[in-house]
Amino acid sequence: MALTAEQKVQVVTEHQRGTSDTGSPEVQIALMTARIKDLSSHFKIHIHDHHSRQGLLRIVNQRRKLLDYLKTKDIERYRSLIGKLGLRK
Repeated sequence: MALTAEQKVQVVTEHQRGTSDTGSPEVQIALMTARIKDLSSHFKIHIHDHHSRQGLLRIVNQRRKLLDYLKTKDIERYRSLIGKLGLRK
């Protein structure tokens, strides 16, 4: 159910801004998006898992806050990130 270490490393390397970047908003949002996708598939099987659903909502809200922050700081980084992750239609 959780992301493996290899999956996390792959997501970080795809979205990092520098060689040692692991905490930029882009990396954090990408990790949260991967976790949300993983949990979404979990809920297709386990419909009544309300405890994990509450955690999913917390992750979604935190990602929304980080996206808002990135949008106010640098709109071009925001646009490129949502394009990479496919968050907006």
